[in-house]
Amino acid sequence: MASAQYNAGESHGQAQANTEQWVDSGKSIANSAVDKAENATQRASETAEQNKDQNSGFLQQTGEQMIHMAQGAIDGVKNTLGMGSDKKQREN
Repeated sequence: MASAQYNAGESHGQAQANTEQWVDSGKSIANSAVDKAENATQRASETAEQNKDQNSGFLQQTGEQMIHMAQGAIDGVKNTLGMGSDKKQREN
């Protein structure tokens, strides 16, 4: 009888040790996943910031080009109607 109790106690101890190992392994895996997710989030944030800077520069350049094109069109219409600076300079 003592032997059966000893074997049951030993089995229980081994099961408890295995459970603790599995829990520790699960915690380690979870911590690793959290670290990887944090790193991915940081990289995504940095990439988004770089893209934002690049896109704002592109949009600013495009906006300036549009302004120059619009001003050229306005000047062209004024010249056609005889209101532009070209006409005034010719009259002087």
